[in-house]
Amino acid sequence: MRVILSLLILGCLSTLALSAAEPNQLSTEEKSQGFKLLFDGKSFEGWNQKGNWILEEGAMTCPKRGGDITYSVAKIPDDFELRFEWKASFGCNSGVYYRPGQYEYQVLDNENSHYAKSPRQSAASLYFCMAPNQDVAHPHDVWNEGRIVCQGTVIQHWLNGAKVIDFDYTDPRWTREVEVLRIRGGDLTKRGANLRLQDHGQQVWFRSLRLRSIPEGEKLIPSPDFTPTPMSPEALELEEARIQQLLHPSKPKKKSV
Repeated sequence: MRVILSLLILGCLSTLALSAAEPNQLSTEEKSQGFKLLFDGKSFEGWNQKGNWILEEGAMTCPKRGGDITYSVAKIPDDFELRFEWKASFGCNSGVYYRPGQYEYQVLDNENSHYAKSPRQSAASLYFCMAPNQDVAHPHDVWNEGRIVCQGTVIQHWLNGAKVIDFDYTDPRWTREVEVLRIRGGDLTKRGANLRLQDHGQQVWFRSLRLRSIPEGEKLIPSPDFTPTPMSPEALELEEARIQQLLHPSKPKKKSV
């Protein structure tokens, strides 16, 4: 019986290994689910940029500052799943914008960026809105697996196989988080953006970008037990200072004649 069980386990592992895809390829499972590959690792076909992004070992990266890169072929569906791999340089801050306005999956070197002082700005957060429930980001210069799943008013962020954000933004529990993002300029009800990868001045790499529409038959139900990482007093103080800057921007001083 043990021998048969061992053979079954080995068979399952072999099947999983065969279905796993190399970078910039779709797995057998992803093909059956309707995923489309947005980047083949060989060209920037379908992507708009200003020349500061280059191809490097099957990934797109920005060694010099010059602007974001945008997928122009089609807009993000209202209900979708996006899978991608990202790698941050030392101290890097970047992001994946997937809906209009300030709607960002944060990409960050948590260990060496001051942004990580606030959980709502750490890797895989919904930037300036919702903190992940744990830190599972890899160190800089190591590849991470990111995933964004949205259906209706439910938002999920995944990082390295862990579901780190899982909430319904109409839930009264998250009124404060939604308001914080609104002050920054984000409206969670907006739809219809082009996928955009951020150049924030530090080198970042992206590859294996795959997208699918979620069919009506699939139902995304948020976990009632989801609890974001608590904000420390220091993080709340920093956030409040930023909020005040946004609410009361300083007027430029008039030049003396």
